[in-house]
Amino acid sequence: MAAIKITRALLSVSDKTGIVELGQALARHGVELVSTGGTAKALREAGLEVRDISDLTGFPEMMDGRVKTLHPKVHGGLLAVRDDPAHVAAMVEHDIGAIDLVVVNLYPFLQTVMKGADRPEIIENIDIGGPSMVRSAAKNHAFVAIVTDPADYPVLVAEMDASGGATTLDLRKRLAARAFAATAAYDGMIASWFGFADQGEAFPETLPITLKRGAALRYGENPHQKAAFYTATGPQARGVGQARQVQGKELSYNNYNDADAALELVSEFRNAAPTVVIVKHANPCGVATAATIEQAYAEAFACDTVSAFGGIIALNRALDEATARAISGIFTEVVIAPDADEAALAIFAAKKNLRLLLTGELPDPARAGIMAKSITGGWLVQTRDNGAAHDLKVVTKRQPTEAELADCRFAWTVAKHVKSNAIVYARDGATAGIGAGQMNRLESARIAAWKAKDAADKAGWATPRTIGSAVASDAFFPFADGLLAAVEAGATAVIQPGGSIRDDEVIAAADAAGLAMVFTGMRHFRH
Repeated sequence: MAAIKITRALLSVSDKTGIVELGQALARHGVELVSTGGTAKALREAGLEVRDISDLTGFPEMMDGRVKTLHPKVHGGLLAVRDDPAHVAAMVEHDIGAIDLVVVNLYPFLQTVMKGADRPEIIENIDIGGPSMVRSAAKNHAFVAIVTDPADYPVLVAEMDASGGATTLDLRKRLAARAFAATAAYDGMIASWFGFADQGEAFPETLPITLKRGAALRYGENPHQKAAFYTATGPQARGVGQARQVQGKELSYNNYNDADAALELVSEFRNAAPTVVIVKHANPCGVATAATIEQAYAEAFACDTVSAFGGIIALNRALDEATARAISGIFTEVVIAPDADEAALAIFAAKKNLRLLLTGELPDPARAGIMAKSITGGWLVQTRDNGAAHDLKVVTKRQPTEAELADCRFAWTVAKHVKSNAIVYARDGATAGIGAGQMNRLESARIAAWKAKDAADKAGWATPRTIGSAVASDAFFPFADGLLAAVEAGATAVIQPGGSIRDDEVIAAADAAGLAMVFTGMRHFRH
């Protein structure tokens, strides 16, 4: 199909970014500008000649602007098939002029919700005429160009300049695809607000999820897989996807996945003392809290110096010079922190492949939200695991000491972010050994103890840090054998959910070994 010359354009935008410059470019090509309300005012103030939409339709804007473009002279001008004789005859009979270009962006519904507006204001920011024009123009893209994003204005102008004021079918098809995606996302946001916020439904009958492509990735989890990263929208969208990348090559699929795991865990400590998390293959391999961020890194690194190589490091404090120097001592894929000082940035600048992400404020670990996972034929959807154990129940004869209880809580927080079955030993605010992803809990306990002994041997310590540690299990011990493995490793306190039919046997074994054990009443499986 031949290029379509633009003779009339309808402009009606909420976001006025670049609209005057676009209007000037269209006027340069002799395009008649038709516009509404504030858009018309902005164009006129720039000295452009503009025809009001009410002049085109013969009806005034009414009902506080709710009705202005919902008219046959608008939608007829957009939907008419220009090479269909019956359509052309109808246009002539009803004095409907063709509209060759629509420039529309929609009422700021999401921004209105995010600023905490009341319900009436939110409802008024549901755009009706805008999406209707967008869909009409996009459906008739064979003849009409539709632009919904100011970022596309230069593309449109460049093509018009190159084509004598016309647009090609190829561009119109691309713009139509973007337009339908824009209205789908817009309607999805509205449906989400009605379902989650207005109606209070945790799981509405239809679940709209709005995502925007951020980056096309080199490949997926493996080189033969294709991948892209999509960012979430809405008031809860804060995390790796919104972090600012200061340096380093592009993030890979696995980088995103591991960085998210590290950020989720370090955010549990956002109001705590300086804390560092080291993650490898989505599992923490070292976590520590200390007086300084440099010391916290050293303690976390000591837990597993082998796995830390090529890992992801997350901090709950700004990255400083001393910590940057320490991190630079081994190969690290990604460092993620709230901020970084100039000295730290200068040190990392020499590590060209190291990605540094700055998040600003860390996410709230207690925030609401949903998590979705694709399976064959559908999706599994659940609320975020934002639960925290507040009421601990001591079930053994011996009460835990204050230090043991602190280490229990620390180990429990880390275990929440370890793949099941998860066993975590901790002492003095640092992980001593982590056992992840085993098919039975006994093996996780043994692996964690073995890793602690290996770390002690590498560091030249007399004993592994599991001696005198607290041990956390993400789910109940179904038998006493897993707990006895922890006793053998040197643990003196245990934290677990409880709830097994053999709890009495496990408690008896703990009492026999002189352990202190607390139940949380809450499980933290992570698969």
